[in-house]
Amino acid sequence: MPIGVLQLRVMSELNRRAFLGSTVAAALAGATKPAQAQAASVPILDCHIHLFDQTRPQGAPYSGGRGGGNTEPALPARYRKLASPLGIVGAIEVEASPWIEDNLWVLEVEENDPTMVGAIGNLQPDKPEFKEYLDRYHRNRLFLGIRYGNLWNYNLVEQVANPAFIEGLKLLQQADLAMDTANPRPDLIEAVLRVNDKVPGLRIIVDHLPSMMRRVDASALAAVEPSLRELAKRPTIYIKVSELMRMEDGKPSTDPAVYKPLLDRFFETFGEDKLIFGSDWPNGPAVDNLPAIVQIVQDYFYAKGRAVAEKYFWKNSLAAYKWPRRDPSQPQLGR
Repeated sequence: MPIGVLQLRVMSELNRRAFLGSTVAAALAGATKPAQAQAASVPILDCHIHLFDQTRPQGAPYSGGRGGGNTEPALPARYRKLASPLGIVGAIEVEASPWIEDNLWVLEVEENDPTMVGAIGNLQPDKPEFKEYLDRYHRNRLFLGIRYGNLWNYNLVEQVANPAFIEGLKLLQQADLAMDTANPRPDLIEAVLRVNDKVPGLRIIVDHLPSMMRRVDASALAAVEPSLRELAKRPTIYIKVSELMRMEDGKPSTDPAVYKPLLDRFFETFGEDKLIFGSDWPNGPAVDNLPAIVQIVQDYFYAKGRAVAEKYFWKNSLAAYKWPRRDPSQPQLGR
């Protein structure tokens, strides 16, 4: 065989082996990529942020943050600048003001920014004017429901026995809107079950459950466990994993391993179809730690596969809130 032909065959075999080796190496590298990299394209819908502007002439009754609160208004543009690089494509505002006129203010602010896909307002179902206000705000597609729980001197536990309150919630359900709870305690969890018994079609979202799990002692947790498992059986009740970040020695803990036991407990109790993401920005440690909050839950839910991550980061929230898609970056079913 001529030497030139032999050289060509040897070179061809070497190239073939090099190609196969690089292909195997690439496959192995892909297989060992962290779950986050494999599912990085999952869009995120943040179902718990607050908007306020304390520089308004009337000020703001709440300005989030730590201690004295934020010095900068919490408006969609500020949030979007922080959220967009993290893969957050939309957000729902949950009302933090007891002023009835701030329902309109939030809706007007949101109208100018398609990042915002809705607002959970503040209306009192037992008040005579509730129906009028509900009819008025329900005309705006961004008004997704109301918040009622342990804030503004509201008391869901007591109101469950109030016929006027229950009639108001029936109107809310008939309008296909949702109710967020606020600042849960074991007695509020029991009250949610009783509300669901009386208005079974009403979609209810229990927020800030991680903070309750940290606040109450072991005996109280054991006592409320059957109620939490009962919540999981109710098809119209959802759990928002908000106020997740915990403080250690005065500083927020950003180690995902710290949160795994609690997230395991939530996932085991409520499953993949109930849990919803909420950052609680800009309240407390969330004001400065949005990237860490997102990272913690990405590490956990991406490890469970893309289908589960999609449910947690946007599909479950769509079922709970029925938020409108306002931007091409926001996901929709069937796409």
